[in-house]
Amino acid sequence: MTNSKIGGLALAAMITTTLIAPSSAWSAEQEKREATIMVSGEGETTLAPDMATVMLSVVRQAKTAEEAMKANNEAMAKVLAALKDQGIAERDLQTSDFSVQPQYSQDKATDGSYQAPEIDGYLATNSLAVKVRDLSKLGGLIDASVKLGVNQGGNIVFGNDDPKGAVTEARKKAVAEAAEKAKILTEAAGVQLGRVIEISENFARPMAQPMYRVAMAKEMAADAVPVAGGENSYTVTVNITYAIEQ
Repeated sequence: MTNSKIGGLALAAMITTTLIAPSSAWSAEQEKREATIMVSGEGETTLAPDMATVMLSVVRQAKTAEEAMKANNEAMAKVLAALKDQGIAERDLQTSDFSVQPQYSQDKATDGSYQAPEIDGYLATNSLAVKVRDLSKLGGLIDASVKLGVNQGGNIVFGNDDPKGAVTEARKKAVAEAAEKAKILTEAAGVQLGRVIEISENFARPMAQPMYRVAMAKEMAADAVPVAGGENSYTVTVNITYAIEQ
């Protein structure tokens, strides 16, 4: 056999080995792949709120933007002063929205068509987010604010200043539920539960619950607005992947 033929056979063998080796390695890897089971658990805890955030808005209308802003500023200044006098700290008062918008009117012509809209005045809106840490004062604060010039309400959102304890308890419940599911499933399948491979979680914060959204008027009853805090729910979902020992 000539040297050229021997070299050609050797090269062919090398190419064949190169092409087959990855396939063999992949098959071996498939055989070694660890059997697993993934389960999920959900834990929930409830906690009475210890604070609330209330949205209060002052809305004023005038013929000019300057007049609307001036009237709005005067009313909001009185509201801020009253809130501070009742113990609301500066850090718990935050302007959440401020706008000055033109208001239009559109007259109807004698032929039934409508004329081009014209600016008829301006509307100034100043919204304030107030964090109330003493819930016993909440109803009185709303009532006092309305008397001082607040004429539009937003949401009351009840919350907790430090919910870490409730969230930790919800996590424990979620893990315990997931572990119990894994135990039942493996026992039913006739296999043994192995080590934990992976853990992940999803934490759902309490949704903001609108307490009221109404236009307010100075003629509201003198008694403080009644409010009910209820409970906040903290929910944690945990996903755990276990190895299966066969």
